[in-house]
Amino acid sequence: MRDKYNIIPMAFACGLHLVIFTAMILAFERSNANIPSRPLMIDAVLIEEDNLLTPQKKLVQERRDAEEQKRKSDIRAEKIRINKKKKKEAEITRKAEQKRVKEQKIIEARETKELMAKQAKEAEVEKKRIEVELEKKRNEAEQVRLDDIKRQRAENEKIRNDLEKAERKAQLNRELSNEQKRLDALRSGALARYTFSLGRKIENNWVQPPSASSGISCVVNVRQLPGGEVISAVVETCNGDESVRRSVEAAVYKASPLPDPEDPSLFERNLRFIFEPYQ
Repeated sequence: MRDKYNIIPMAFACGLHLVIFTAMILAFERSNANIPSRPLMIDAVLIEEDNLLTPQKKLVQERRDAEEQKRKSDIRAEKIRINKKKKKEAEITRKAEQKRVKEQKIIEARETKELMAKQAKEAEVEKKRIEVELEKKRNEAEQVRLDDIKRQRAENEKIRNDLEKAERKAQLNRELSNEQKRLDALRSGALARYTFSLGRKIENNWVQPPSASSGISCVVNVRQLPGGEVISAVVETCNGDESVRRSVEAAVYKASPLPDPEDPSLFERNLRFIFEPYQ
């Protein structure tokens, strides 16, 4: 069984010290008889009991030092081990943190991508919805415009028909009035006098060609303006040759402006009469 508390060495040391102390007391008493009565000059150094090393005590001390050294070495080794363990754990923690951060970034990137895709899809759906609404509004506006145009056309058509009816009625009334006036003029002989005056003025401007024979009769179409100015003159039928026909047309142009009828109802822009000169 190991002496854990060093009791045997300590007891041995105490006994040794006791023997030494007893011997010193006895030696001191013997020497007092031979020592003169004067102070002793002693050059001594006080040595503590703990500084007195015996082989056994030295061995104990060396063992203690070795144990202390080993303890310190163990402490240093433990510190080194702990530091290495801490460094290893720190490295593991750092790598785990880096991995976590990397995975978190990947997750965040994936979530961001998914979110952007979702937002893009929602934006596309919203865009299509807006386009459908705009198209619907455009179609509705176009339909309203077409309905307005159709209604306006119908109104314009009605107004035009009403105006045409009114114009036809007015024209009919004017024609009836003019016809009545013409009939009245015919009864009064005004048309005969107008025709006679036309023929006489044209005949006065007619240069008879050598080929003209007696009994010349030509149907002439004349376009005139109000006031009698001749626009065109064309011989429709004639019993004379070409020179006679041209001479009659030239006579009509020379006779411009033609005489006005005494009754304005007898005036016609497109005048058709028979030219029969006296020979």
